[in-house]
Amino acid sequence: MRFTAKIFVLLASIGLSGCSAFDWMVYKIDIPQGNYIDDAKVEQLRINMTKEQVRFVLGTPMLIDAFDKERWYYLYSYQSGNGDFEKRDLVIQFVNNHLAFIEGDYQVSEDFMQPLDAG
Repeated sequence: MRFTAKIFVLLASIGLSGCSAFDWMVYKIDIPQGNYIDDAKVEQLRINMTKEQVRFVLGTPMLIDAFDKERWYYLYSYQSGNGDFEKRDLVIQFVNNHLAFIEGDYQVSEDFMQPLDAG
């Protein structure tokens, strides 16, 4: 009887501690959150674009600053199932309802300073 109890305790402790040993076998989903924006969309932005034009190109912002309605935030994070994490931010600043500058993790296009209506 003592031998059976020892075997049971041993198997139970191996089973419970083995959960982390078999963690690699568990499927973990990828978790994208926020506004996914690729570089091609950012390259379409031009100075003096209206808010409607920016919203058409990039979509609805994740956050509009409550104290400054002229500042929009596009936030994106991606947690892959294997543990890799990526985060990208884009901040759009308007002046008098027209795009003034952008900042964040994206490169500004060479044509950014050339307005759309300039021929």
